[in-house]
Amino acid sequence: MLRLQTRVSQICNSARSQISGSTNIKPTHGYRLPYNVAFQSTKSAVNAQQDVPIKKLMVANRGEIAIRVFRACTEMNIRTVAIYSEQDIMHMHRQKADESYLIGKGLPPVAAYLNIPEIVKIAKENDVDAIHPGYGFLSERSDFAEACLNADIRFVGPSPEVVRKMGDKVEARQAAIDAGVQVVPGTPGPVQSAEEAIQFCEDYGLPVIFKAAYGGGGRGMRVVRKMEEVEENFKRAFSEAEAAFGNGELFLEKFIERPRHIEVQILGDKSGNIVHLYERDCSVQRRHQKVVEIAPAPLLREDIRDKMTSDAVKLAKFVGYENAGTVEFLLDNDGQYYFIEVNARLQVEHTVTEEVTGVDLVQSQIKIAEGKMLPELNLSQDKIHLNGCAIQCRMTTEDPAKNFQPDTGRIEVFRSGEGMGIRLDSALDYAGAIISPYYDSLLVKVIAHAWDHHSTCAKMLRTLREFRIRGVKTNIPFLLNVLQHNQFLSGVVDTYFIDENPQLFKFETSQNRAQKLLHYLGQVMVNGPSTPLATGLPPSEITPTVPEIPFEGDESAKHPPDGWRQVLLKEGPEGFAKKVAEHKGLLLMDTTFRDAHQSLLATRVRTYDMKRISPFVSHRFSNLFSLENWGGATFDVSLRFLHECPWDRLAALRKQIPNIPFQMLLRGANAVGYTNYPDNVVYHFCELAVKHGMDVFRIFDSLNYLPNIVVGMEAVGKAGGVVEAAISYTGDVGDPSKTKYNLDYYVNLSSELIKAGTHILGIKDMAGLLKPRSAKLLISTLKDKFPDVPIHVHTHDTAGAGVASMLAAAEAGADIVDVAVDSMSGLTSQPSMGAIVAAEEFSEKNTGISLSDVSSYSAYWEQTRNLYAPFECCKTMKSGNSDIYQNEIPGGQYTNLQFQAFSLGLADQFEEVKKMYVVANKLLGDLPKVTPSSKVVGDLAQFMVQNKLNAQMVIERAEELSFPASVIEYFQGYLGEPPGGYPEPLRTKILKGKSKISGRPGESLQPFDFEKIKETLVEKHGSIVRDVDIMSAALYPKVMEEYLEFRHLYGPVDVLQSRTFFVGPKIAEEMEVELEKGKTLSIKTLAVGNLNKAGQREVFFELNGQLRSVLISDNEAKKEMHFHPKALKGVRGSVGAPMPGSVVDIKVKEGDKVEKGQPVLVISAMKMEMVVNAPHAGTVKHIAVEKGMKLEGDDLLMDIDCINE
Repeated sequence: MLRLQTRVSQICNSARSQISGSTNIKPTHGYRLPYNVAFQSTKSAVNAQQDVPIKKLMVANRGEIAIRVFRACTEMNIRTVAIYSEQDIMHMHRQKADESYLIGKGLPPVAAYLNIPEIVKIAKENDVDAIHPGYGFLSERSDFAEACLNADIRFVGPSPEVVRKMGDKVEARQAAIDAGVQVVPGTPGPVQSAEEAIQFCEDYGLPVIFKAAYGGGGRGMRVVRKMEEVEENFKRAFSEAEAAFGNGELFLEKFIERPRHIEVQILGDKSGNIVHLYERDCSVQRRHQKVVEIAPAPLLREDIRDKMTSDAVKLAKFVGYENAGTVEFLLDNDGQYYFIEVNARLQVEHTVTEEVTGVDLVQSQIKIAEGKMLPELNLSQDKIHLNGCAIQCRMTTEDPAKNFQPDTGRIEVFRSGEGMGIRLDSALDYAGAIISPYYDSLLVKVIAHAWDHHSTCAKMLRTLREFRIRGVKTNIPFLLNVLQHNQFLSGVVDTYFIDENPQLFKFETSQNRAQKLLHYLGQVMVNGPSTPLATGLPPSEITPTVPEIPFEGDESAKHPPDGWRQVLLKEGPEGFAKKVAEHKGLLLMDTTFRDAHQSLLATRVRTYDMKRISPFVSHRFSNLFSLENWGGATFDVSLRFLHECPWDRLAALRKQIPNIPFQMLLRGANAVGYTNYPDNVVYHFCELAVKHGMDVFRIFDSLNYLPNIVVGMEAVGKAGGVVEAAISYTGDVGDPSKTKYNLDYYVNLSSELIKAGTHILGIKDMAGLLKPRSAKLLISTLKDKFPDVPIHVHTHDTAGAGVASMLAAAEAGADIVDVAVDSMSGLTSQPSMGAIVAAEEFSEKNTGISLSDVSSYSAYWEQTRNLYAPFECCKTMKSGNSDIYQNEIPGGQYTNLQFQAFSLGLADQFEEVKKMYVVANKLLGDLPKVTPSSKVVGDLAQFMVQNKLNAQMVIERAEELSFPASVIEYFQGYLGEPPGGYPEPLRTKILKGKSKISGRPGESLQPFDFEKIKETLVEKHGSIVRDVDIMSAALYPKVMEEYLEFRHLYGPVDVLQSRTFFVGPKIAEEMEVELEKGKTLSIKTLAVGNLNKAGQREVFFELNGQLRSVLISDNEAKKEMHFHPKALKGVRGSVGAPMPGSVVDIKVKEGDKVEKGQPVLVISAMKMEMVVNAPHAGTVKHIAVEKGMKLEGDDLLMDIDCINE
């Protein structure tokens, strides 16, 4: 074996001076000199250094261990020197030293700390008289220890010969055998090839374990249980060991099943004095890397402890051990223990031994290196005692939810746990620290000390829960699970503990709400609004004033008066409908929370502003028939543009308004979507809606297609909701020339709906076409025909006659009419609530609502409406328009079409669009126009305007024109069948042979697989997925996916004030953000930084009085900069880097066929290698990386042309 520590000329010269010329020296295995020669060669140098105080000490390491040694030196009045790589130029350890020097310029990150000649050179140049190696890197390299001594620098550790012997696992094993300490069966030396490893496995059987000959910490360690995996694991372990320790040599041992990993801390001096400082239990391991360490080992039998510590001391004396070290054993279930290795250095977990013994191991190391004897340090065995219990948790920047994938980046928030009995050893414990992919992922060592194991666990658990770390993932959730596990609390775990307890990997998702909200605010400040603004008008800067509730006593303050919902809960849907029919006054439904803002403000009103006024509504409008606040366009707009969950809106409003029935708009078989869904989707949707607080369902179909309406009615009835089947009104029953939609049409359709079991009959006049005289005619006819069925009338005030029409309907017998509060009424919205309340105030139709309450309610919405100026319809629509009696455009669509025309610079063509809307409607067969049928008419109208087509041209050129998709789908039958059937031959010409659907579209659809979509969502977004999320994904798969991703990035943006949400805060603006009751954030914006080389700007805030900052990519600036492409989310064959790191190996080439799970690439980060497997079977289309390339997380690795699986 070639040894890096072989001496060359200095050893030879020293040997010649010590030994007679006749002495015959035969080199041993690995060119090792006989012990007496090696010892004598350094004896003079060592003797010269004895009993001379160390004045300046260098730590040839980085991170928290460097800082740990510096602190010990400072207490001893020793000057300190740090070395740092180019990658560590901003690292804390160099700032903690008195002096610091760059090492390894131009070398790879790890190689910089392995550069022995340069380290020694820097030490000599700066009068360093001792070097502490820390752990890892060069700490177990005998050539480094010897190089120090040859340069007349003390090495704070064992002698080079002992380091060499103990660092070589094979020689250490032999030394243990010679000392009479039992060992695990294994190879006598390093295995030279995979074939040799296979032979050992065949001789001794499986399982076996590969171990790095020159280091520990789990690097280069692999357990093999199958013969076919031996060769691949040999290669991976060799590569990993070589990267971590500079030497890839491995040896093999028989793997002991279910052991406890116990290690004994020892100290020795130059005179051969050896003491132990008891043991540590390091059995909680993952991939053979320690995660949690305990001192002393819980429930270890005293006889075993005595024997084990005695064997450790015996071995140390046998090899002439000096300074600190650890002797490691495996303890099986029968009480047998086996020596496995000696770590001739300080261990990561030395801290727990310090806590329970009170001995400063680092200072002891330094004093021993100065020549002090253990008795001088008061360290005789009889004076070393145990005091309580200590636990160390290694907090790392790894994501346990992703198989402990290392995470990198910038720590945005760092708040640690503290308190009695807590010790933190770290080098990156501050906000702004950069976690690089080049080194170990250890972030903080958290050490708890208490009287016993249970108390220490409780202290550690409390401390970990106090930590707040944002910007990078950590293993804190995993550590919390470990510390709460009954087996761990019992005190006895083995090395299988993690592998056999999958529940340790079930985590409570960290909300991280505050930091996510700062990211959102920064995003809007740098890149502009997250939801497109329509008008260019800014939202107002006022905070709307919520009217006070004039309480009549304390009970009133707690509980609003009973309302119609209490009637519903007591009587059930049928009894509720009966009570409504018996009611003498006129009942009102308030549309302010839905249709009013859908018509006037593009459906953009947020839950935040609804919740603020809800208590007032609950107390002062308890006699409303219902409050319309859900369904229709509000559902997808909430997800798509407002980034809030419509189900959460429903639940939140129901909590604040328990007394007024909620009403929603259900598009029959379309639910709240724009297409037909399988029946089980509609049924399950209604079930969830009722469960979350919905009461009354207005069910309609855009074509009045009865089978589509009946599906919704049956679904609502089964769910326990109130069924309000609605007729979509069009035409004019008062015009005898309009024969298609005459009185008989509506009476017949109403009869069918009542037969189908509706509780309430709805008249849905979505375009505001119901004139006062026609309203009286229609309602009186229906009331005469169906006297026991409550009638509910809905209209829009587009022409300005809405109030008159509703009063006429009420006079004719309508039980309920729809209104909007005054400041949200008129134009394309509903008629004024105040006008109708005042008009009926002294009549038998008195609404029971106070006009002064309406005024207060209206004042709030008048102010609130100004917050939504970016969506204000009055930007383009200045008055009502009576031409809707001609074009029949629905209220909401009228506003949208006008917006579109203005935004496209076609304002002068809007009149033409309205005229063409009439033509398009006739071409399509004269339809009831409501979403989605109104969209078909609107799309065709705009298509005709843009292409300068008239009706005759459309008919003649239908076979050659490329019509909008909505028009084609309508003619295929995806919306259902229109009244009177499809116009021919236009339908045949437009379809050009495409398939047609006859009957109800949803009837032929396969039931939706909710379990499958749940699995997909959980896989992507974790266990936080709820039933309502699954339903939203069933209705709007792409929109829901984008919403969940947004929520993951930016948190609960619905808690922000509306102006802040839309356009972001101003510099120096202060705001209060209530996350939940009793939890309020105080945020102040400070500054937006300049563009950095990564295309980012740093945005600074004050959060609860503490400085916070977030890095935001400047989207415009990045267009001018080149970056490696990212893997495309949601694209099956787009394979991204699972973590930042370097490409070690590429196992495929373009054109290769791969199977799902096949290894395609190997990435190395933080000295750990990760194999990237093909996510799907297919053909490698493109490889975007090269061997050695450095990557960021999610960087594109390759594209695979997937096959259907």
